[in-house]
Amino acid sequence: MSTVMSVDEACAAAEAAQQWYADTDLQTRASLLEAIADAVDAARDDLVPIAVEESRLGIERLTGEVGRTTGQLRLMAQVVRDGAFLGVVLDKALPDATPPRPDLRRMNVPLGPVAVFAASNFPFAFSTLGGDTAAALAAGCTVVVKPNPGHPRLSDAIMAVAQQALADVGAPRGVLTMVSHGLQDGIDLVTDDRIEAVAFTGSQRGGLALAKLAADRPRPIPFYGELGSINPIFVTPEAAAERGASIAEGWVGSFTLGAGQFCTKPGLLVAPRDEAMRSAAVAAVGGVPAQGMLTQPIRDAFLHGVSERIDMASIDVLSGGGWDAETDTVHATLLAVPASEVIATPELLEECFGPMSLLVEYDDPKQMLALADVLPGLLAAGIHGNADEPIVDELMPRLVARAGRVLWNGWPTGVAVTWSMQHGGPFPATTAPATTSVGASAVDRFLRPVTWQGMPQAVLPVPLRDGNPWGIPRRVDGVLDPG
Repeated sequence: MSTVMSVDEACAAAEAAQQWYADTDLQTRASLLEAIADAVDAARDDLVPIAVEESRLGIERLTGEVGRTTGQLRLMAQVVRDGAFLGVVLDKALPDATPPRPDLRRMNVPLGPVAVFAASNFPFAFSTLGGDTAAALAAGCTVVVKPNPGHPRLSDAIMAVAQQALADVGAPRGVLTMVSHGLQDGIDLVTDDRIEAVAFTGSQRGGLALAKLAADRPRPIPFYGELGSINPIFVTPEAAAERGASIAEGWVGSFTLGAGQFCTKPGLLVAPRDEAMRSAAVAAVGGVPAQGMLTQPIRDAFLHGVSERIDMASIDVLSGGGWDAETDTVHATLLAVPASEVIATPELLEECFGPMSLLVEYDDPKQMLALADVLPGLLAAGIHGNADEPIVDELMPRLVARAGRVLWNGWPTGVAVTWSMQHGGPFPATTAPATTSVGASAVDRFLRPVTWQGMPQAVLPVPLRDGNPWGIPRRVDGVLDPG
């Protein structure tokens, strides 16, 4: 049986299965997520070779990514079983109060069918069965996936695994469906009135076009877009003096990881003007082999972005990089620019997806503050420094104001899938800065609160009934009941 449906068929199936899925108890829903995870783990040796062929990312990287993907599904199963995501709050009736208070009971319910647009740079973890799909399923939403054209065979193979796992435990097919990777199917999916929310990871241009479609519908819906980020790292004078060479080496390792095709790649290293740091960075780049990129359009966009920057008079090319047509690989590009030029040139604060980064050199540490003041919204930002440096106290709140994750003496590549992770930030990093696309709180995007007033026990949803039948965390008359 084909995994691909027309948009109309997929949306109809998702709508038909929605009430069945929303009514599942927490144990059943968690078990469904774990069944998918178990099936993907079992199929790993069949799936990884397809991913290697389509993405050129390598067996080791992609094998690890399968583990991350199934780990995300299992984390969401934990979130479901915990039950706190339902946000249950009970206020018992107080008829003698002034004014009288009725019985009020509030909880989160699933939005309904969700469209998930798969990303290219993580063929497993941010794609067909990636974090967005896992979170929407955890919320109780059926999901229609728009696969990424960069890995069509893998999308088909992993969807077949997931759909079989769901069928084996008795779930209707409409719980998880997929349309084709064509452009028009994506447009039709966002504009279909049966879709209640959209999750997207990809380019700013593509994301904003889809966000406009979602907003311009006769009945607008939420659009959760992760659109990329430049993720600057600031190096204080003391840190540069003490460990500048190792910082430079760590930076190169981070921005060239996976051919720089990470939304968390550090696109700027803001550091004092220092020849030793320059030399260490150049030497580290020289040791990075040429790498293949995910797709030709991504490669072409990267080379265009590098060319635009090299053509700027203020740019100093430390390592020119370039494309090797014979092997279809690219070399890492390392550029340097004065901090004053970046402050005056907003284009240099735009993401260039691929193995390129800017060494932004300052003469006065206060220039770090001026640069931080003009930063766009960010997924991540960080400081390499010592805690007792006065500049840190001034810099940190500026980064908190602009980034969803702030790092200390570390690198932004590598996003842990945990209860506390925040993978989101102010625009243009994302379209919804109060949300995350990674971690336990990712489920919140696909829920909305409803209050039941004066309802008989038999009519109430089970989590709202007296006695806490599911044993979940609830707040009752203002007092937290841990369940």
